[in-house]
Amino acid sequence: MSRAFTHIDRYGKAVMVNVQHKAPSLRVAVAQCIVKTPPHVFNAVVDKKIEKGDIFTVAKMAGISGAKQTSSLIPLCHPLPVDFIDVEITPEKYTSRFFIKSRVVSFSKTGVEMEALMSASIAGLTFYDMCKALSHEIVLSDIMLLEKMGGKTKYIRKEVKDM
Repeated sequence: MSRAFTHIDRYGKAVMVNVQHKAPSLRVAVAQCIVKTPPHVFNAVVDKKIEKGDIFTVAKMAGISGAKQTSSLIPLCHPLPVDFIDVEITPEKYTSRFFIKSRVVSFSKTGVEMEALMSASIAGLTFYDMCKALSHEIVLSDIMLLEKMGGKTKYIRKEVKDM
């Protein structure tokens, strides 16, 4: 099966995909971002010793807001009616990492992968912003789509090994 870039026309120019003839369907996407911190930063976050406040709540709210702003920041993304956004942040003490997972749900004509990726990324960037006073050795990594449901692809899920 040959696949082509959907955002490039036959002349090689960037275009927005025309979805007017597509029927709306349930669309779900899950994405992640991993935030690696030095141990002292990890402990300060978990022990709620960060002067800027509750990092988990602020990062989750930023992730939700980021998903809703995706089409404003990525030029060829369609503005979508988002029905649900959930951002989970899971600490892993032995590696001083935080796993951010964002799940976005919509009943629409196109997928929500970019919204899930934006949500996880913005939550990670917010995490960085709130912790940078303690260290600039914080690393965001492994921003990726983990799961997608709906549309032509129907369903995909990545089994992510420890990175």
